[in-house]
Amino acid sequence: MGADTPVDSIGAVPAAVPVQIFGLENDQATRAAQRFFKERRVVISFVDLRKRPIAAGELRRFVEKLGARAVADTDGRAWRDAGLVYLAMDDAQLAERLLADQRLLCLPLIRAGNTLSAGRDEAAWRRMVGGG
Repeated sequence: MGADTPVDSIGAVPAAVPVQIFGLENDQATRAAQRFFKERRVVISFVDLRKRPIAAGELRRFVEKLGARAVADTDGRAWRDAGLVYLAMDDAQLAERLLADQRLLCLPLIRAGNTLSAGRDEAAWRRMVGGG
């Protein structure tokens, strides 16, 4: 943050749009995202998916923008345990699976206005805060 970066009265960099993080409190990638935005003094809204599942419309927004494969954690244990490794599904079928079992999501899911990211993607996070 340079000397010419505007700062509001509480020391936070004014964000054009709020950042919303969907994840799990004990998930390492989710904590990394929270830390990334907090270090840049961006106000975040955190949704713990254990306490409140992601809304169907919100999940559809991620799937439409990023694709169902990008939102699915195909390398995770939940994916293997559900027996999905060898199952062929189109995006609509995969989106329904993701909505039914949110353990299959690639976390964290982050939204800043119309900019979305899935998983640990610091390049996308930098774009969200205007850091290129």
